[in-house]
Amino acid sequence: MSVSTIATIMLLVIFLALVFLRVPIVYAIGIASLVDFLYLGISPMQMALKFVSGLNSYTLLAVPFFITMGELMGDGGVTDRLIEFSKALVGWVRGGAAMVNVVASFFFGGISGSSSADCASLGPIEIKMMEDQGYDRDFSTCLTMASSVEGILVPPSQNMVIYTLAAAGVTTVSIGQLFVAGYVPGAVLSIVLMIYSYYYAKKNDIPVTGKFSWKALGATFVRAIWGLLAVLIVVVGVVAGVFTTTESAAVAVVWSIIVGLFIYRGFRLRDIPQIFNRVTMTLGKVLILIGVSGSFTYLLTYLKIPELMTKALFSVTTNKIMILILLNLLMLLLGCLIEMACLILMLTPVILPIWMQLGLSPIHLGVVMVLNLGIGLLTPPVGSTLFIGSAISGIKIERLAKKMIPFYIVMSVALVILTYFPNSFMWMPNLFY
Repeated sequence: MSVSTIATIMLLVIFLALVFLRVPIVYAIGIASLVDFLYLGISPMQMALKFVSGLNSYTLLAVPFFITMGELMGDGGVTDRLIEFSKALVGWVRGGAAMVNVVASFFFGGISGSSSADCASLGPIEIKMMEDQGYDRDFSTCLTMASSVEGILVPPSQNMVIYTLAAAGVTTVSIGQLFVAGYVPGAVLSIVLMIYSYYYAKKNDIPVTGKFSWKALGATFVRAIWGLLAVLIVVVGVVAGVFTTTESAAVAVVWSIIVGLFIYRGFRLRDIPQIFNRVTMTLGKVLILIGVSGSFTYLLTYLKIPELMTKALFSVTTNKIMILILLNLLMLLLGCLIEMACLILMLTPVILPIWMQLGLSPIHLGVVMVLNLGIGLLTPPVGSTLFIGSAISGIKIERLAKKMIPFYIVMSVALVILTYFPNSFMWMPNLFY
């Protein structure tokens, strides 16, 4: 075997072995990369340079701002207002409490940009609300976890920003286009979950509660609009060209502080250092992952792994449908094993060339990849949202994973729609751009 082949096998085997041994993902990437650098005779200094260059990006500045905005809004009292508005919007139909869960996650996801934050913030309130209306705890928790994935599709999503960074070595991807493209996929996921909620409520004869009221809808919307304006600042500002992504995120942080301090009064000035401390902890994990993934991605390119994988796939089949199935299965499988941000950084340089060779848009891949890996957040053994759902509900992870099976199927329906019918959502970025 050639040196490149041995190095490729070593890189992947060492990385996967360390992952299965439960070594933290950052160390697994770093150790596998360092061993390969030494084997190939490349100076370890080159690895350090790739670590730093991976962080040397103006676009990356948007990530800490988005994380800060989500934390400020979560503590600022937005949660209760969004649930009240969602109740007025859909709480009066059959399966209303479950649909409130889904709609609230759609709105809150646009603020937090995180599945874990959505589940942790809204989960305790939503699960209790659903239990009070006759739903069992298993279903309530599973729906809360499934709907939280909307948060990583609906803009502004830091995972979308990370995807643009990962794609930069292959092609230029507009973060504005990605943001605009995320709304319809988030809505598609919401709709399939709401249909399943209606079916579940009817099957289990869960009664309809509440009545529709225009007055209540208007009043709750007015109370919720101040929080939702943060999302409008980001999306409208970027799409209209008023701000760059980073500038709009910074403005949204200032607005979040104003809303939290003076309008909703969810926190006080003395609470802000504690909020920033949480942001720093989260950001530290993200930045380290991006840094070590830079060296890993360099090795993938150096060893020509994307080209090898492209040839291998097209040697098996040239059927576009089959290739898309194989790529989705690959993302779903790895999403069950590896942390999301890390996988985006690792998989994008490999899959994007294949995707574009099929004549498909990088924006399309961004949406499909985020949903695939979002499903991975709900699966053992490393699904962070699954762990949070277990913690807030008191249900064992093994039991939750079994109860999630119908939701995996429902979410796969949304995945099929978005994979094979890209025009269902690509019309929005095409319209604005």
